Amino acid sequence: MQNISEIDDLIKLISKLPGLGPKSAKRIVLKLINNKAELVKPLANTLAQVYKSVTRCKSCGSLKSNVSGCNNCENVKEKFDKICVVEDIADQWSIENSNIFKGYFHILGGTISSIGQKREDLLINSLVERVKKDEISEVILATSATVEGQTTAYYIQDSLKFLDVKITKLAQGLPVGGEIETLDDGTLFSAFKNRSELNSNSG
Repeated sequence: MQNISEIDDLIKLISKLPGLGPKSAKRIVLKLINNKAELVKPLANTLAQVYKSVTRCKSCGSLKSNVSGCNNCENVKEKFDKICVVEDIADQWSIENSNIFKGYFHILGGTISSIGQKREDLLINSLVERVKKDEISEVILATSATVEGQTTAYYIQDSLKFLDVKITKLAQGLPVGGEIETLDDGTLFSAFKNRSELNSNSG
């Protein structure tokens, strides 16, 4: 293989993307090089625009454009009284694509874990503020059925215990150890439909 540093650097970067290894990255790079006008230039321009304009909302954790603002928590066309709490943006997209939930999303940015992720690193405080400000009647905890996901759900429940809000969690259809973004629409529908209420004043 030719030793061209620019190509080597590009292969290394692409191979860091989820689901891609060095072989897949090489095929992608060759496709890009063979289609410079059609792919490389518009891709470079689009990536530059995303880098410049797209950020995470500090209030809800969703992606927003610096031009149009946050379509999730700054939605002025529709007023919702429910918030679905998920771990990351991939979970939000999965639920949105299934069309089983109409309401606001709150993206924590991870879970509380034993490997460094702490409660203060997540957007739990801003969730409490949103529940107060937007007069939310129900908070749906859609964290994964992992130890970390359930631990995070417990801390959220505890953080909301003094507020007059119904707290529910996804139920049937969510397998133990399952992550939201990997579930099919039928499983998600069952999990939302059969969600159970938690006692926010327990503990």
